[in-house]
Amino acid sequence: MRITVFGATGGVGREIVRQGLAAGHEVTAVVRDPARLTVTAAPGDPGTLEVLGTDLTAPEQVRAAVAGRDAVLSALGPRDRKDPGVTARLTRAVLAAMAAEDVRRLLVVSASPLAPTPPGEPLVDRLMEAVVNVVFRAAYADMRAMEAALAGSGTDWTAVRPPRLLDGPGTGRYRKVIGGRPKSGRTLNRADVAHAMLAMIEDRGTVRQAVGVAD
Repeated sequence: MRITVFGATGGVGREIVRQGLAAGHEVTAVVRDPARLTVTAAPGDPGTLEVLGTDLTAPEQVRAAVAGRDAVLSALGPRDRKDPGVTARLTRAVLAAMAAEDVRRLLVVSASPLAPTPPGEPLVDRLMEAVVNVVFRAAYADMRAMEAALAGSGTDWTAVRPPRLLDGPGTGRYRKVIGGRPKSGRTLNRADVAHAMLAMIEDRGTVRQAVGVAD
C-alpha cells in the first residue's frame, strides 16, 4: 500500500513510518527538514521510504505529497503552545490537496478529551480530565476545529483519539471504542497509536468516525 505520513518527525509520526516500512508499505514521509527524520528502513524491511521536504503552506507541494496514495496518515500538531490553530490549519491544507488529487482515506491523531465521558468513569478520572481540559484548552480547541474540518470534507476520515502519550515500546494490546473512548484510559504508547492507525486504514467500520484508543 502507498501511504503518506505528515508529521513524520514527531513521536507518533516516526512510529508510523517505522512500522509502515516493517509492514511492507511504500511510505512517503513528509517533513519540513529532511535532516530531522531519523527513521530509515531496517535491514529486511519489505517497505520502501521516500522523504519529501515539503512546505505545507504551498498547495502544489502538498498535492505532490498525496498524489496517487492509497491513504494519508497525519500526526501533525504544534511543536509548542505559541502557534494556536496550527493543527486545524495544516489539516485543512492536507484536505484541500486530497480533494484536488481525489485521494480519499485519511487518518489523523486527535485527543481523548474530545470524546464524551464514558458511563461510570471514576471520580478520579473525571477530576483529572477537568484539570487537563483547562491546561490544554487551546490545543483541544484546535483539535475540535480540525475534527470539524474533517466532518465537512469528502474524505473517508478517521480521527484517532489517544490519551496521554508515552514513549514505551509497542504492545499491540490496547482498547478501542468507536465514537467514544475507553473507560479510565489514561495513557498509551506512541508506538501503539501508530499501530492502531495503520490497522484502521482498511477498517471500514472506522470511516468518518472518531475512535478512542487507550491502554
